[in-house]
Amino acid sequence: MRIILIMLACWLYCLPITFAQKVTLNSQHFDQRAGAQFTYKGQLLKIKWPIGEEQYGEVDLNMKNDAPLFSQMRLGTSKSTKLISSDLDPTFLLTIGKRDLVSQNGWNIFFDKVPEKPFSTYPVKLEKSAVAIETVGSHTVVKISSVKADRFSGDLELTFYHGSPLFNVAAVMATAVDSTAIVYDAGMVNRSSDWKSIAWINTADSLQKAKTLFSDTSTNLAVKYRTIAAKGEQGMLAIFPAPHQYFYPLDEAFNLQFTWYGNQYRKMVDGYGIGIRQKLEGDKRFVPWFNAPPGTAQRLHFFCLLSTDDESKTFASVKKFTHNDTYVKLPGYKTLSSHFHNEFIMNVVLANKPIPEVPDFVQVFKQTGVDIVHLAEFHYTAHPKGPDAQRLTELHALFEQCKRLSDKNLLLLPGEEPNEFFGGHWLALFPKPVYWIMSRKPGVPFTENHPKYGKVYHIGDKADMLRLLEQEDGLAWTAHPRTKGSVNTPDLYKNESFFKSDHFMGAAWKAMPADLSIPKLGMRVLDLMDDMNNWGLKKTVIAEADLFSITPENEMYAHLNVNYLMLDTLPQFEDSWQPILRAMQQGQFFTTTGEVLIPQLSINGKHTGETLQLDSSGSATIDVQLNWTFPMNFVEIISGDGHQVYREKIDLRKTKAFGSQHFQWQTNLSRRTWVRLEAWDVAANGAFSQTFYVDNP
Repeated sequence: MRIILIMLACWLYCLPITFAQKVTLNSQHFDQRAGAQFTYKGQLLKIKWPIGEEQYGEVDLNMKNDAPLFSQMRLGTSKSTKLISSDLDPTFLLTIGKRDLVSQNGWNIFFDKVPEKPFSTYPVKLEKSAVAIETVGSHTVVKISSVKADRFSGDLELTFYHGSPLFNVAAVMATAVDSTAIVYDAGMVNRSSDWKSIAWINTADSLQKAKTLFSDTSTNLAVKYRTIAAKGEQGMLAIFPAPHQYFYPLDEAFNLQFTWYGNQYRKMVDGYGIGIRQKLEGDKRFVPWFNAPPGTAQRLHFFCLLSTDDESKTFASVKKFTHNDTYVKLPGYKTLSSHFHNEFIMNVVLANKPIPEVPDFVQVFKQTGVDIVHLAEFHYTAHPKGPDAQRLTELHALFEQCKRLSDKNLLLLPGEEPNEFFGGHWLALFPKPVYWIMSRKPGVPFTENHPKYGKVYHIGDKADMLRLLEQEDGLAWTAHPRTKGSVNTPDLYKNESFFKSDHFMGAAWKAMPADLSIPKLGMRVLDLMDDMNNWGLKKTVIAEADLFSITPENEMYAHLNVNYLMLDTLPQFEDSWQPILRAMQQGQFFTTTGEVLIPQLSINGKHTGETLQLDSSGSATIDVQLNWTFPMNFVEIISGDGHQVYREKIDLRKTKAFGSQHFQWQTNLSRRTWVRLEAWDVAANGAFSQTFYVDNP
């Protein structure tokens, strides 16, 4: 009898805990007029969102802690649906390391080797204690509390994008610990074993399939388009990362097997899954990982696309989000990509190796849709200071190969990263081949007439360098400003004559450092744009890749960016390249990761690089055409008065995937001296304009 009473007491004691496990739903910010529907019964949250053409996506979310989160995923109409998959759990592995905030420029550091210092990897654990559903524009967002991994904690956030069978899964977490760097792996684990096969596209651009064996140890794959997919009962589930944000900056764009499938991934994921991953050692050069400053909400996330089509059509749907990893043609524009240390001249041509008819790097650029490529050869491999004969031989080989490999569809521009005279690292571009040597001994003239090469310049200091730029109508600009070898520039020389010259264009933008808490890329240089504008200097900023090897097997697109120059025709190599330099110097272009385009932009009828005339009201009308693939997130109108920066954010989360729209906004630019525009989507892909200048009465 005593034993029975003890058991009964224990049962009664546990009853409140059992009841307390029921997760309540907060839906006060949900608006059914936006098109989505939900029901919540028996701790099963059923969500139905419109995906277009009177079709719907449906997910059932199980709020019981001992059950898989995604009970079912379906696609169909209001009358019938097809089951894509069932009993899935999102999985995340968070790797936490130490950021060096001392040796260089704080959080802007690139020369960090995080995996060579102590680090640990932790599974992100989901404890279903609360759930909220809300409408945000044309998105339905579900927040589930809570997630935790070591010193990081936060919520799981699911975002369903109306108008598309696309949704995002994110562990949004923060830490209070300083000097933290992170990377993460993620994916979906199948608890019901209902997947039939796995599919991917290999680096040769060929579709691959493998039968699902749920006992198989996990495999890491080098794929194209960063996507892995599983075939379920009646359709496909494809998983892929944000195409640029997921890839922290490296010197090389090596394909480091960024996807995985199989059982017991890293011996830390319980079950069979598919997903995305990072190689902790990176390219084994400088490996900075992602910044995670204290208190910032780091968004560890991936995208899911549901499909009732076969593997080929499913991957075609994924590839649309990045235009098949290419840059689309726009009337009135030509694309320029800059800063490539391919070293074809030193490693192949002058190394007496067989010279291919069409090298791999040329094929890569053509397949990516780049019209103009500005190289950065001879990066610590050649003889910039001479001996003169050797330097001139190297330059001649560069000019001849660029001429040979250029055609009506691709202009290959010779270029270098000289890193002499001005301080820090910088690039230069001339409107034609120019022979110059980066040394000038006493008694040597500034120019000489060489019997084979014609005019040759000898440069001994920054005054000589500026004189060369002026005489040959060239441009120079700071490479990777405020980081790497330019850690203190252009700030260090902002008051010098060469920097104030029109021949010093400005600086170059790349998405570095990386920070998953920021809904845009490359704040380091975007902030510099604002600073240069407030310095009262008319400077421009082009995108740069700053990569070494360029091969078809590489993950090139994730690390690339491009400038759309306002050019009707592509200059040929034999022509003057001055139209290209003019567009760069005068700000007649926009920069993009590729998914967001700004084919038209004017303010009060003026274009970027021009000066607005305002009346006494200070009113300005912004006319802009935006094209996008992922749903848009926001546009930011950024302006300044010579001292302060002002930001006006326009929410675009009512947009849907694959849109094109003309917008017109009114803004007030009283007492402002400049203004520019940025546009960002939900995957942190974006585009930004150059600067408009403002003349206030």
